[in-house]
Amino acid sequence: MQEAMETQLSRLELIYGSEKVASLADKRVAVFGAGGVGGYIIEALARSGIGAIDIIDSDKVALSNLNRQIIAVRDTIGMMKTEAAKKRVMSISSGCAVTGIPKFYSPENEEEFDLSAYDYVADAIDYVPGKISLAVRCQQLGVPVISAMGAGNKIHPEMLEIADIYQTSVCPLARVMRRELKKRGVKKLKVVYSREEIKKPPHSEGKKPLPGSTAFVPSCAGLIMASVIINELLSAG
Repeated sequence: MQEAMETQLSRLELIYGSEKVASLADKRVAVFGAGGVGGYIIEALARSGIGAIDIIDSDKVALSNLNRQIIAVRDTIGMMKTEAAKKRVMSISSGCAVTGIPKFYSPENEEEFDLSAYDYVADAIDYVPGKISLAVRCQQLGVPVISAMGAGNKIHPEMLEIADIYQTSVCPLARVMRRELKKRGVKKLKVVYSREEIKKPPHSEGKKPLPGSTAFVPSCAGLIMASVIINELLSAG
């Protein structure tokens, strides 16, 4: 009898209450980047009952993504990440309105994106000008935003933290973001970052090395970001 009464979100309702969980169906979240961090944000949002998710990413799933990206499986190699992510969300939460936008977000095309349409914006891209643009525009519009700092070349997920950008340390990406956001008058930005010193991979002669990655640091960063989004939406709801 108990099993028959269960719904997809029953266990979530035991924590937050059915009314608050139901309110998530009216929320729309944009996730910029569907890779190692962004894929897990999308996953948790879908499993939490968010009603609409817009996924922005211009890349295709590659073989090297298999070590860390939840949307990357043998069957999705070569598929646009937006399409792979959309298919996965629909297999979890069929009522979710998923929009895949296969574009590279940058200051040059920022006006194509109506950020005011979102209840929350998640920045999981690694292009610094795009990250700055999202932070600036969300502040101007009063849209909540959370941004991922560097997750590459790190092996200790327990060193991830939620902080304001101006309270961060160690992370090279956070250092650049602090400097650039201060120039632009951005007073605050909620981020997930790590205090772990990066592991420097051996340099290939004459080439800038690609960042190393694990299955556990980017995923944990994404899940932490999703927890912030869900908890803040339910607090405001």
